[in-house]
Amino acid sequence: MSVVVNVHEAKTHFSRLLEQAHAGQEIILAKAGKPYARLMPLAPATTVRRPGRLAGRIGDAFFEPLPDAELDAWDGR
Repeated sequence: MSVVVNVHEAKTHFSRLLEQAHAGQEIILAKAGKPYARLMPLAPATTVRRPGRLAGRIGDAFFEPLPDAELDAWDGR
């Protein structure tokens, strides 16, 4: 659930709001009563990718060229 806070209050209590956002709460900053921006926690860091972890799981058909009809669909034709 998000909390709506006006800009003046956000400037006054920024540290507290920052801690709340870091804890997982979404805070909507409002200007003149209208939603203006969102303060939310950063997404967790992605895991380190390991090349080759799917070796032997993808068949040769995966690397075959796509049919013309499918290529046209991707190009919006």
